[in-house]
Amino acid sequence: MTILITGGTGSIGRRLVELLQAKGYSVSLLSRSNKPVPGVQVYQWDVKTNQIDTQAIANADAIIHLAGAGIADERWSDSRKREILESRTQSTALLAQALQRTPNQVRTFVSSSAIGYYGGDTGDRPVTESSPAGTDFLAQVTRAWERSVDEIAAIKTNSLPIRTVRIRTGVVLTMAGGALPKLAQPIRLGAGAPIGTGQQYISWIHVDDICRMYIQALETESWQGAYNGVAPGPVTNEELTRQIADVLNRPLILPRIPAFAIKLAFGELAVTVLGSSLVLNKRIANETTFQYQFPKLKEALEDLLL
Repeated sequence: MTILITGGTGSIGRRLVELLQAKGYSVSLLSRSNKPVPGVQVYQWDVKTNQIDTQAIANADAIIHLAGAGIADERWSDSRKREILESRTQSTALLAQALQRTPNQVRTFVSSSAIGYYGGDTGDRPVTESSPAGTDFLAQVTRAWERSVDEIAAIKTNSLPIRTVRIRTGVVLTMAGGALPKLAQPIRLGAGAPIGTGQQYISWIHVDDICRMYIQALETESWQGAYNGVAPGPVTNEELTRQIADVLNRPLILPRIPAFAIKLAFGELAVTVLGSSLVLNKRIANETTFQYQFPKLKEALEDLLL
């Protein structure tokens, strides 16, 4: 099978390409750049101008859609918010148009989503896939994103509907980007500390487990709809910080970083580190055979940091 990936040059995408190739899949990428990637066929697209090389669709058996502007890469100005939203909804719409107009054999569409669906701060209230959507900016983006994926579910290939899966991804732990390097570096230097109260929950997952989750969703016909892509045990910010320090064998000597300082530095974006998300993987646990390689935080941190 040939698997077409969007967002394949990001930290999750790069690892996903490696794992798919290790399983014998042929992998192709849709990219804004024509820069070659070893062992991978690269096709170009430009979401802003609604351009796509339809040969990518014609040659694909399944699509994994990861593309989207980074939520925490920049402060949230109005223009940045618009870019975050449109990079997800317009890219999905462009894929839908190409699937409708191009003869193809695509039977499965697995899309990234986010636990922001439930809101950026749900406190200590556990949420599952059946919990209602939130109302803040993160929730609005994710709801619109998922609605755009639903449009693909209505498309038929050879008279059969395209099976769609949405993985509501949590905080992905990887040293290739994201939160972990930013948390680990000050701890290595002896300057780490919990953020805010430290009691806000973080629903995390090891990068290999989220990639394996995408692959199982790809391979298993019974997977359909939304799944929470998180490890079994969410932890507080303070616990995550302390476990990183323990794994690195470094002390934590500084007081907590006050919430007002984070809000001053990051504005509305501060919700991504001060907000609490206690997200449970109910459908993964009860409806699938998925087995985590790193179900416990310490094991995940040791694998990534040592």
